[in-house]
Amino acid sequence: MIKCNFAELLGARKLKIADVVRDTGINRSTLTRLYHETTSRIDFDTLETLCLYLECEIGDLLKIEES
Repeated sequence: MIKCNFAELLGARKLKIADVVRDTGINRSTLTRLYHETTSRIDFDTLETLCLYLECEIGDLLKIEES
């Protein structure tokens, strides 16, 4: 199973979803699904934009967990 650490990364940087929407232009519903880990896929463009914005690597945002 893939775990998304978007919520933890936002918390560590004291950011809100609204901040990311404003600064990146990514759709709010996309970010909300990532935040609550209810998404089933992510576009490469979105992934790249988030990693650049949060100054992190893909592995910091997404992790594979053994189920």
